[in-house]
Amino acid sequence: LHGRRCAGTWVRFGAVPAGVPDVKIATAEQMRALDQAAMERGVPGRVLMENAGRAVAQAVAERAAEMGGTARVVVVAGRGNNGGDGLVAARLLHNRGFDVWVYLLAAGDELTGDAAENYVAARAYGVPMVEQPTLETLREACAQADIIVDAILGTGIRGEVRGPARQAIEAINASAADVVAIDLPSGVDSDTGAICGDAVAADITLALALPKVGNLVYPGAGLCGELRVVDIGLPPDAVAEADIPTHLITAELAELCLPARWADMHKGDAGRVLIVAGSRGYTGAAALTAMGALRAGAGLVYLSIPESLNPILEAKCTEPITLPMPETEGASLSSRAAEEALEHAATCQAVALGPGIGRHPETAQLVQRLVAAIEAPLVIDADGLNCLADVDPGVLTQRPGPTIITPHPGELARLLQADVPTLQADRLGSARAAAGLFRCVVVFKGAGTIVARPDGQAWINATGNHGMASAGMGDVLTGVIAGFLAGGASPEQAAIAGVYYHGRAADLAAEGRDPRSIIASDLLDGLGRAMVNEELAQ
Repeated sequence: LHGRRCAGTWVRFGAVPAGVPDVKIATAEQMRALDQAAMERGVPGRVLMENAGRAVAQAVAERAAEMGGTARVVVVAGRGNNGGDGLVAARLLHNRGFDVWVYLLAAGDELTGDAAENYVAARAYGVPMVEQPTLETLREACAQADIIVDAILGTGIRGEVRGPARQAIEAINASAADVVAIDLPSGVDSDTGAICGDAVAADITLALALPKVGNLVYPGAGLCGELRVVDIGLPPDAVAEADIPTHLITAELAELCLPARWADMHKGDAGRVLIVAGSRGYTGAAALTAMGALRAGAGLVYLSIPESLNPILEAKCTEPITLPMPETEGASLSSRAAEEALEHAATCQAVALGPGIGRHPETAQLVQRLVAAIEAPLVIDADGLNCLADVDPGVLTQRPGPTIITPHPGELARLLQADVPTLQADRLGSARAAAGLFRCVVVFKGAGTIVARPDGQAWINATGNHGMASAGMGDVLTGVIAGFLAGGASPEQAAIAGVYYHGRAADLAAEGRDPRSIIASDLLDGLGRAMVNEELAQ
């Protein structure tokens, strides 16, 4: 975005105990409420600010040590609490002998509250400080810095960044220095991850107490660099009691969502999956979905496909059982396949519908019929969703059984009759809206895939990489989710585990090579290793 190579965000937790699966992701308002709850319990705001500044100072000192210990540090501070955190860090670094300068984007007498107190303290300790610097001064200071602390805005941004803050962001991004952002890179909307005109591209972001939505939802997540969640002393009971409906999918949570297995189980116990997929030119989608379900542990997978494609899929798929069914003149599934498909669906614990199925009018009729009649848990993807959008997506609200839909932005835009940029500007809100409207679990695919439930609970995934921008990845995910459903996972559990391990398999596939070389079948090969959860095993 600014000449930096930001491959994405990876997360390291310094404050979350191992084994705790629920990591809450907060909005700006939820963090304000947590701060207030802490103060009501007797923890002053100045203590929280001191703890935040200490965490920042420690991170800067560690980075400086990696550079040889003689780093020049520039703290660019705004007038709010984010600037106050930066002032604390500057004072502590100065007292440790660092060459640190503060560039305050306001006059000192404009600061209030705890930030004002720390401005006075920094002055008293002799921290070098320039107030209301010009753009040229900022550019020169940032150009000479080894490490820059972004303490401009944090969660406090409202609307597009303008004035001195915008100039400071430009000066920081023009520098070659390492950038440590406090809470969020300035210019990233904390509640959506949107870029508010311009934003800092950070190398390290220190999320205070809890990660924010903007730390994990793109495009903002792509500017965070390494995301570290640091303790600032919020009372644990205040965090536990906070009504925060957004969560991070952790390795611990994903493992808890896996279906149970036992030593003497047989293939019937492992679950049966029916996959309704494929059309001429798209046999690969059907095969990848079937293999995804098997790799996720399904005991039996039945693959319902157009009859003329059966020889191809019998050759491509050894383990799945193919079910050739009536087709259209274009070799997509015909509406005449409905009764036979429903008979097979009645014997299965999960059904996947849509990958590569096409949008022929007869196929769309078939999709409508199956969605309305199948009682087993149903995963709908790709052209299954497009067929619903073409005819009547409202059938989703009349489903007799549990439903998961797995749209990418284009498919969700068609379902909601919206445009892609609008949905992408608030991915979390879009996923929640769709889940509520269609009364199902929504897996909104993309960088930072979101799982949303109709009641507003949502989970954000942080596994995966840009190599997943490749054909067939969604087909594998659909199969994996269906396999977990068949094994006994609930819809939300299957979705959570599915997106986590799907992304984890892609990360493992990228080890030792450029991620752009990854293809969908690599994820099939690596899914078993992804589910080992080596981090937990250690």
